[in-house]
Amino acid sequence: MEYLLDSAQMKAADAYTITELGVPSLALMERAAASCVNAIEQENWNSERVLIVCGSGNNGGDGFAIGRMLIEKGTAVKMVFAGRMESRTKETVCQMERFLLAGGNVCSEWGAEDYDVVIDALFGVGLSRDVTDSYSELLIQMNMLSGKKLAVDIPSGISASTGCVMGTAFRADMTVTFQEKKIGLCLFPGCEYAGKVVTADIGIDSSSVINQENVCYTIDGRDAAGMLPTRPADSHKGTFGKLLLIAGSRGMAGAAYFSACAAYRVGAGLVQIYTAEENRGILQQLIPEAIITGYERFHEEELRNKLDWADAVCIGPGTGISEISKQILNTVLKEGKVPCMIDADGLNLLAANPKLMGSLSGGNYVLTPHLKELSRLTGCPVGNLKQDRMKSLESFTEQYGVTLVQKDARTLVGETGRRTYVNRTGNASMAKAGSGDVLAGMIAGFMAQGKEPYDASVLGVYLHGLAGETAGDMLGSYSVLARELADCIGPAIRYVMGLLSA
Repeated sequence: MEYLLDSAQMKAADAYTITELGVPSLALMERAAASCVNAIEQENWNSERVLIVCGSGNNGGDGFAIGRMLIEKGTAVKMVFAGRMESRTKETVCQMERFLLAGGNVCSEWGAEDYDVVIDALFGVGLSRDVTDSYSELLIQMNMLSGKKLAVDIPSGISASTGCVMGTAFRADMTVTFQEKKIGLCLFPGCEYAGKVVTADIGIDSSSVINQENVCYTIDGRDAAGMLPTRPADSHKGTFGKLLLIAGSRGMAGAAYFSACAAYRVGAGLVQIYTAEENRGILQQLIPEAIITGYERFHEEELRNKLDWADAVCIGPGTGISEISKQILNTVLKEGKVPCMIDADGLNLLAANPKLMGSLSGGNYVLTPHLKELSRLTGCPVGNLKQDRMKSLESFTEQYGVTLVQKDARTLVGETGRRTYVNRTGNASMAKAGSGDVLAGMIAGFMAQGKEPYDASVLGVYLHGLAGETAGDMLGSYSVLARELADCIGPAIRYVMGLLSA
């Protein structure tokens, strides 16, 4: 598990280390600078000529310390101070003096020279407003320079808390961030601006912060392996749960197939597909392992019996938004007693019938909207949701008491009382029709096996992305289909299980 801090949390950890533990700020700055120099050396970057652009804050102080260390190694350093002298922190004043004593010179511009490395030490994680005017132009010019580019702690202009570009931002080949990775370095577009991220331990005590419930986290393969449901040797299909999958309207049998296949691939014991009658023959051929029940009209008693049979329910993939689909969803919300995942057209029905949203409170639901679907559910424009995805997730889960899987290139999973999970697996090969249906089946399949909705969602999202990476490696980023994504679930699970014995 790796913790991801926002700007306020990182500053709190820094302040605790300095004021409560008595670690001098300059000592932390020296370690931060040394870690940047070490990272350049470990990457084998040519660093004969280095440009460093510093601001007035402590990020600029880091830059001056980096410059002094490079001079001591024989590097030709061009130091540009782009801040205001009167705004310098006491640490930056000290580091500037040390840089000058080491034989460095401070300039106001870098001229027409070429540089091997360009180091951004302009703004740190505390940036709270858009970069405009002369600073914006400065970052644009820095991005146009040749040479490798290094960001100190975070690329200037990227929000440490949201990953958004605050007006203009530095584009780095590598970012050396200190102590804990920042959320903004994981979310898009910040992760694209950060390049390779190196997390350096400089002695900041973050324990007082990372224990707080509002700190986000991410997992790796070993964590995922430890979350998998157990597979006792003395078991049968009933041991691993019964999933009722309500999916597929006329012409949409594929969505039901992808979800059912994925549920079986993650280990569900038995899947019953409740679908439009027209899909019965197709699905019996595509996935004979599943029980197929077709409907031509709404039959409440039949649906109630199936809800009583199930250990978990998934509703929405390809169901359409007809009156029959609405009646089915309404019955599931009223009569269902087991964990339920609502996806795709199930979400569209909720958005079109706001009264149904009230039925979510007090239930055991997972909702899996992408940002456009979440916009329909909340009435908030997609652009606004993107500006602060954490806030929108927390607001929704608090209001409705559900587990929310907020799908995007970096999917978030949240539930009131649980930490927000930030997923880092996956790639562009997954941007295909049917990918969401596969994820729905995976999460529901884990719920059928007894995993709590939040844990099932985290595990499903992680393995879904890993299956996408596996399929992408096999077929290339252009050519992966949803069926191949589902087929790669097994290899993904086998891979993470192998990490425990490695």
